[in-house]
Amino acid sequence: MKRWLAVLAPLLQCGCGEYRDFALPSQPGGGALIGVRWDARSSPVLSTGKPGDWDSVDVLNPSVIKTAEGYVNLYSGFDGKLWRTGVATSPDGIAWTKRGPILSPGEYIAANGSVVKFRGTLLYYYQSGRTPRIELAREVSLTSWTVSRAPALSPGPYGSWDERGVADPYVIETEGRLYLYYIGLDRARRQRLGVATSSDGIRWSKLVSNPILELGEYGDFDEGGVGEPAVWATRGFYWLLYTGRSRSEQRRLGLARSRDGVHWEKLPNVIKGDQPWNSQVLCDPSVLVEGDQVRVWFGGGDLPKPDENIHGQIGYAVLTLDTR
Repeated sequence: MKRWLAVLAPLLQCGCGEYRDFALPSQPGGGALIGVRWDARSSPVLSTGKPGDWDSVDVLNPSVIKTAEGYVNLYSGFDGKLWRTGVATSPDGIAWTKRGPILSPGEYIAANGSVVKFRGTLLYYYQSGRTPRIELAREVSLTSWTVSRAPALSPGPYGSWDERGVADPYVIETEGRLYLYYIGLDRARRQRLGVATSSDGIRWSKLVSNPILELGEYGDFDEGGVGEPAVWATRGFYWLLYTGRSRSEQRRLGLARSRDGVHWEKLPNVIKGDQPWNSQVLCDPSVLVEGDQVRVWFGGGDLPKPDENIHGQIGYAVLTLDTR
């Protein structure tokens, strides 16, 4: 046994990152969920650019944060070849002005990210590369960001649940620590969710017991994969809004809740697009809690394809959770 532990120890400290057991600060719990209301605008709030623009084919993966100057949205744009990250600003979170791309990939993608303010600085964690890993960029100005030399989070070791890639991060801060929820891909290309934590935003530890959310059962809306998490705390719980994939690549949003951010209970509520532009795909939620409102920005499309060319646009909704 000691010999095997000696062999495994370097793997647990390798470039894949450290592993540890942890949970988020405990939430008190609360009453039963008796209703979920999804009030979405009928039209997108951010659409694709003109032919030839960097975001001319798909606009997806919003990540919205509120600053002293207003709302900032770091979103993903696809031109048919490359995924880039761009920035848009808004006084109210609904009427957006595009400010142009801020990150371009060395190969295929530098997008699908999550922005968080940590110790006075905006940090943006995003997906990079054909074998996806998670990178970090720091704000210099709204349209200028510096990229860290080393990945923030890399794929796991041989045979692990995230061996073939880590992607689509969503980062929150709680009590001075960062928690990064992400998709892991195994060798069968199954998409499941895991979590990592960091005290400085640079060195990350993955949860030993990952993944934290599994695929649905046969016939469920999420039987083909779970991904693109958004996490927030309200009404005595952590809540998780995530994308569920069917075998035919239709995507819907599912809801789960937890008291520790690690052990999740899937709820029966499934949210689907009800307009022509998001009839086949509803995905990529980004959430802000403002008072009693849970504001959600999300991606939508009218073609059920795995990753791109879905006529992707960004929509807006208010999510109401009725508990007793």
